[in-house]
Amino acid sequence: MLVIALVDRIGSGLWASVSVLYFTYVSELSVAQVGTLAAAAGVVGIAGAPLGGRIADRFPLTRVLLVVQLLRAVASGVLLISHDYTLLVASSAVAGLGDRAASVLTKLYATRVAGPDRIRYQAFHRTIANVGWAIGGLAAAAALTVDTTTAYQWLLAGDALSFVASALLTLRCGEPHAPSRTVTTSKHAVPRTRPANPWRDRTYLAYVSTEAVLFLDDAMFKVGLPLWIAHASNAPHGLAPLLMVLNNVMVVALQIPLARFGTTTAAARNLLIPLSVAFALGGVSMALAATGGAVTATLLLTAAAAAFTTAEMLHATVSWELSVALAPDTAQGAYLGVHGLAQSVQRSFGPLAVTAAIANGPAGWLVFGTLIALTCAVQHRLVRGRLSRTPMSVAPVTVSEH
Repeated sequence: MLVIALVDRIGSGLWASVSVLYFTYVSELSVAQVGTLAAAAGVVGIAGAPLGGRIADRFPLTRVLLVVQLLRAVASGVLLISHDYTLLVASSAVAGLGDRAASVLTKLYATRVAGPDRIRYQAFHRTIANVGWAIGGLAAAAALTVDTTTAYQWLLAGDALSFVASALLTLRCGEPHAPSRTVTTSKHAVPRTRPANPWRDRTYLAYVSTEAVLFLDDAMFKVGLPLWIAHASNAPHGLAPLLMVLNNVMVVALQIPLARFGTTTAAARNLLIPLSVAFALGGVSMALAATGGAVTATLLLTAAAAAFTTAEMLHATVSWELSVALAPDTAQGAYLGVHGLAQSVQRSFGPLAVTAAIANGPAGWLVFGTLIALTCAVQHRLVRGRLSRTPMSVAPVTVSEH
């Protein structure tokens, strides 16, 4: 599955950095039409996480993932061969649905396979995924030096082929044991109890709502830092892509070492304290960056990027562990699917949150960092009661057959 992550992310790296340019110069869409495509992918994609998780509790996980990868390949293929706007909107929506479903399914696979070593597995997964993004992004940058329609088409084709390759590799993965799919052959088999419903679990839903706030580091790098550099600081505009590189390098170099501080559920929960500090420092650095000259602004923005990247890595470890520890074994897919909504929702309101901070100047960033830090404290307290009633580590999952 780690090889699949690498192949998948290389393809995504090829496409993510040029998608807007492709729709603008190859499909010849207007700005409003491109925005509608992105919105369609985002809105429909919200359903991908809970839908994928629910289905994976009922059917073999590897087969569900195989279908999702092929669905993503078909969606990319339609984007490549057609410029009909209706088809492009539909394909973008399907691609968004598949992307969010695949994210939850790979997480569920790791949870079932890695057992108590899931934090270390997740760290390797994120590191490899970032390497894949970097390779894809560099290849896209090289291809864009040609700046021809054919170059854009080959990048999209590469994205589609990465999904096909991922599907073929999935066929070679063993099916992990799942307690939600216990096989019974005895005439006197005990009926399975109704699985827990995450939509009726108030504690888990409250936890997911705090997660949507803690995922705001994503919007920071995609929207916050570039706009703040361009409109409110004296730093050179060329700093924005360099800070993205810094983010990528830090994750590749430090995600695995940092993961060792969250190898148990209790340790992961305690990481919420330094996580709150990282977000607060990021907000302060962003605010101060607007008050100095070019050199000072550059240093402070670099410090902010480092702080938010640290927050990203810490939160990845915390989120991975707590989202699983708070979920019943017999409904892991459904629960992780609901947890996946946090990232989907953040993709929708995240840009609005960071632009609101920008609109309010330095004070806006101080409030931004403070509110996220307080959310860390809220989550720390929220999960305490639930975790005190559950084991602080999870044993490998097995299936009994009678």
